[in-house]
Amino acid sequence: MTGSEERLRRLLLGLGAVLAMGLGYAWAVRRLGVGLPCPFRRVTGLLCPGCGVSRMCLALLEGDWPGAWAANPALCLLLLPGTVLLAWRGRGYVKGFPPARWEERTWLVMAAVLLAFGVLRNLC
Repeated sequence: MTGSEERLRRLLLGLGAVLAMGLGYAWAVRRLGVGLPCPFRRVTGLLCPGCGVSRMCLALLEGDWPGAWAANPALCLLLLPGTVLLAWRGRGYVKGFPPARWEERTWLVMAAVLLAFGVLRNLC
């Protein structure tokens, strides 16, 4: 097995594990009413930039775009560019390419958008 084939195998196993965990969590939330509380909100009483991500993902699984937007509009906006960036990085990983500078900067910009959203959602 070549290095590229091994990296592809590891990537697909990792994606499968993440998908299985995400679907398992969605099942637990929907069927059992059990979800993970936000530790930031519990300690500070404020909404973090990721608050609502579970509701957003559950709404997306049901095709409810307005519900997803209501849960976390910033992550909805970053969903497409984030997915494209992850796919691009996955391709680079499989081919053995290190992350490009523009990739790293794009992640930083996306993190800054989420941080600004987290501050603004608590001020408004």
